[in-house]
Amino acid sequence: MTQNITPKSDLIIVGGGLNGPALALASANAGLSVTLIDSLPKDTRTSDVFDGRGYALSLGSHKLLKAIGLWDRVSTHAQPILDVKVTDGKPGEGPAPFMLEFRDGEIDESPMGYMVEDRFLRQAILDALDAQPRITQVEGLVVAQEVDLHGAKVTLDSGAEIEGKLIVGCDGRKSGTAERAGIKRTGWAYGQTALVCAISHELPHNGAAHQYFLPSGPLAILPLPGNQSSIVWTEKDKMAADIQALSDEDYLAVLRPRFGDFLGEISLAGKRFTYPLNITLANSFTAPRIALVGDAAHGMHPISGQGLNAGLKDVGALTEVLVEAHRRGEDIGREDVLERYAQWRRFDVATMALMTDSFNKLFSNDNPLLRIARDIGMGVVNSVTGLRRAAIREAAGVNGDVPKLLRGVPL
Repeated sequence: MTQNITPKSDLIIVGGGLNGPALALASANAGLSVTLIDSLPKDTRTSDVFDGRGYALSLGSHKLLKAIGLWDRVSTHAQPILDVKVTDGKPGEGPAPFMLEFRDGEIDESPMGYMVEDRFLRQAILDALDAQPRITQVEGLVVAQEVDLHGAKVTLDSGAEIEGKLIVGCDGRKSGTAERAGIKRTGWAYGQTALVCAISHELPHNGAAHQYFLPSGPLAILPLPGNQSSIVWTEKDKMAADIQALSDEDYLAVLRPRFGDFLGEISLAGKRFTYPLNITLANSFTAPRIALVGDAAHGMHPISGQGLNAGLKDVGALTEVLVEAHRRGEDIGREDVLERYAQWRRFDVATMALMTDSFNKLFSNDNPLLRIARDIGMGVVNSVTGLRRAAIREAAGVNGDVPKLLRGVPL
């Protein structure tokens, strides 16, 4: 529902990307009232060229989307990931002999995950928002926020004021919600840029995802429906800018030695995009009547493809904490309630941030000693069934204290 006069809500969610709407749907489905604020017009968010990414959704994320009623809206556009191959290499030389491979069927549930393009997932979310009467959608830029013992309020650039019990920042790596709450951040740039596009190829990918660790950064080849794949190609900033400035033909000429010929001839299947890479972690996930979710709490390197999946874990954990508190009659904006969410997610996020940062530093170089050590390490993990299955379960988002929604259990 979209309207000009906004009643007081349980949740004020700032940010209409993917995590914000997912949180709105999960919370509203469980009985909470939500006001969702996006600074961008809806026409912009529904454009096919608004974003160039495809998402590798973990098994846990798939279960959450199913539990909140989204999966049926995107399932026809989803490609199951049936195999994951991780190798070291150099452009034009092919992969190193040691490989880490995750195969479908090695854990109790399969597939390990799905690939879904942003344009399909975003449209499914927008349609679901329109169909949920407990969600009020508002367009505008938040310019101020206030909290007190009794509630929270945000002010838009239009002068409109919206009141609720809790403000949730889902507004990205430069979160205004966090900044206004006085939450500091820790992070740094990697000096790398991700080149993102979709590729058509002659031969079928058979549901296999590939991650090649090249000296300049990882190259991910992720299967899409049909004979197409999503490319996330990391280069140093200057090189990435030079490559992006090339014609399509010259762009492909640079990509081909890195991509290889295992899928036959390749061609571009859409527009090309770039995203600068950095790590930025909020020093706290909460403040009085404030909670942060997704990139607003933790923006990481896409080396493991866990960015959106980590955000959806936040969604599952925060929704569960708030709904249970609401049903007990607690004030959902109270600090001890929000601390349950922060405590739940803190260790998992810190572990993931350390892993992605360390992997990027370990693999984004051409040091011969490090190359030998990491290749042997991948070979050892691949040969020990228990280690390999543990890694698969972690990547699938089903390890540890998993929120109910990510186990497919409705709230």
